[in-house]
Amino acid sequence: MNLKGLGVAVITPFDKNGSIDFFTFEKYLNKLILSNIDYLVILGTTSEISTLSILEQIEISEFVVRINNNRLPLVIGIGGNDTSSIVYKLNKFKLSNFQSILSVCPYYNAPSQKGLFQHFSLISSKCPIPLILYNVPSRTGSNIKPSTVFRLLKNKNNIIGIKEASGNKNQFNELLYFSPNNFQIVSGDDIMAADSIINGAVGVISVIANAFPFKINELVKYSLSKNIRKAFRIQNELLTLMKLIFEEGNPSGIKALMGELGVCDNNLRLPLVPVSVELLDAIKIELKLIA
Repeated sequence: MNLKGLGVAVITPFDKNGSIDFFTFEKYLNKLILSNIDYLVILGTTSEISTLSILEQIEISEFVVRINNNRLPLVIGIGGNDTSSIVYKLNKFKLSNFQSILSVCPYYNAPSQKGLFQHFSLISSKCPIPLILYNVPSRTGSNIKPSTVFRLLKNKNNIIGIKEASGNKNQFNELLYFSPNNFQIVSGDDIMAADSIINGAVGVISVIANAFPFKINELVKYSLSKNIRKAFRIQNELLTLMKLIFEEGNPSGIKALMGELGVCDNNLRLPLVPVSVELLDAIKIELKLIA
């Protein structure tokens, strides 16, 4: 799969009772698909996957495949902190409808680099489609180092890229400089997207693109073509809002923003809750400045 361009980390709309709101979900997906983005990423951390049962995850995957109707490439998140459970899940989804799997670094149990290597080696060996690593230490407490990534690439040929959201520029640069030419590095950080792409990332998997797909698509295209002035003009326009939507966690922030835009209701599943009144007011003010 070609990860060049803009992928959107899809949210899961809920109704006031906490059930998946498939009516809103369909409208929202169609809007995204028609917004010049390059691919969809479902069941990632932005989807609140931790509170979705396996049956709900399968239902969502089948629903998205049907609504998408082969219009865009699809990436599905299948990860966690129990390696055997991930292998089990790989057999539960109809993966022939997806172009890649995105698998997050294990969280909470804090594996060593040897543990991370063995974890992703096993997943890779059981994965029937290309695999993308997802490194986000701020959420997982575990950081896969470039040396471990390179070791995996020597042993597994179906690992095609990494969504890198460590926030560590030295680590990011090491991945850029020393990984094989066909290994795709994707920014996992909206705030760093333009800078990352200008310096060699192939694109971004974005959260704020849920709300501004056309603007982020332009940002990505300008960054890829090294039109730095135009890329950073968009980046700076959205920078405050990018910071605000992550201030009290993701996806609480993006759901607040999407609620203000009338895309979906601002409902989350515990332990996540809507953002504070103060933050919501700040989002509203900034949104008016952008609009």
